[in-house]
Amino acid sequence: MHWLTLPDPRKNIVPAFQDVAGARAWLAQQPQAHPSQTLAALAMQVEAIDASAVAPALAIELLGLLRTAAVPLQDAIEPRYTRKALPLPEDDFRAFELAARFWLRLGVAYLRRHDELAPAERGLALNRAACALRLAAYCHFLAAYECPQAINRLLFGTLAQASRDGLLEQALPDRDFPHLGDSTVAGHLAWAFLLRLVDPYRLTGAQLTVANRAISRWRELAPFRAAPDDDPAARELDLAPLYGGALPAEVPRWLGIRSVDRKLRRRLESLRQGEAPEALKLGRELSGDACIRLLEELRHSLGAHEHEPSTEIGEIALAFGGEDAYALLRGEYLNPAANLGSGGALAHQRMALFGFDRLSQMPTAVKRIQVATESWTLLDGMVIRPAAGPDSVRRISPCLVAASHHGRPQLGVLFGLQVGTDNVLSGGLHWYDGAIEAGWLKRPELREQAAPR
Repeated sequence: MHWLTLPDPRKNIVPAFQDVAGARAWLAQQPQAHPSQTLAALAMQVEAIDASAVAPALAIELLGLLRTAAVPLQDAIEPRYTRKALPLPEDDFRAFELAARFWLRLGVAYLRRHDELAPAERGLALNRAACALRLAAYCHFLAAYECPQAINRLLFGTLAQASRDGLLEQALPDRDFPHLGDSTVAGHLAWAFLLRLVDPYRLTGAQLTVANRAISRWRELAPFRAAPDDDPAARELDLAPLYGGALPAEVPRWLGIRSVDRKLRRRLESLRQGEAPEALKLGRELSGDACIRLLEELRHSLGAHEHEPSTEIGEIALAFGGEDAYALLRGEYLNPAANLGSGGALAHQRMALFGFDRLSQMPTAVKRIQVATESWTLLDGMVIRPAAGPDSVRRISPCLVAASHHGRPQLGVLFGLQVGTDNVLSGGLHWYDGAIEAGWLKRPELREQAAPR
């Protein structure tokens, strides 16, 4: 396929072994107490094998040994970059980059050997390539960093190769992921595309875990088709927009989701009847009500719905959190003492001399408050700002925001934050409808005088 371009292999890495026995001996010497260090060494050897001239069958076997060794290391470093405030701190970003790079280079190494293998041996290489590329994309979803278009193109390339070779539905066992049972290339690719189509960036960490688990169980229920099904009851998704250009003719374009939607509906019915998420194999991360909201959102995301994107463009000053939202909406501080900042000593002196602690309490004073805000840019229904800079604050979504919008204070939620390949932090903005009034919860029990509201 002339349109599938694989990244050039690095030819300046010296392989640490030449055969299976040497690979096993080298792996036995790697320090398991330092997962990042060991995973980086494995990634180097994947690239060395990718660029080497070893026989294709031997290369596949060596890559399999490195893959097996990498799985527990991936599990160990994954919490370091999963759904943290953005942009990630340098050490956590390196952990994410390392994991994503390992799976991407592993997928590329498998794909590069495809044409060199005998037809009977290509199924394993394509299966492992699809799995590795799916995991590379999932690393980006976990870290909330934009998945590069190159990964999407490689997923489509794997789909085209497997479709051409008649290997989409070949089921193979996988000892590295035994909980998945036998898997197919089609299953891994459907899993990757479905997760991308439900907009994983707008999900919380717990929601993403549950959604990924559910889709993994239903991955084999979504068939690929070259043309749309003429059955009136069919439900299909057009994958062409994910490719980022004109989809090559040999790539199956349509993904059938009728059976997946049926699973979602049945799970929703069971949850509404009081069945526990764990009993439905959805895990323990979310309550029953939270699972209902998530599955409804997944159904909506997979539905064929049109919406008018916002065309609003301009700057907006966002205040973050309940304290600043209260101040912006009410015109006074919820906890005044917490907002005195470095002027606290001066306020204390004014209290001692004049009986009031803030100039704004003078009868003749004009009431003014300072609310901390960040400057964001509205663009095509999104808000964006540089991910890093001298005044940048790390943010995690969903989070409460307030702003003076269209001439009046408004309250909303910033959701779906992600860092783009251009190092820009972006997210969606939802404003609450109706009249908003700031208030605070009064606790019935006795409280200390200085306790914050």
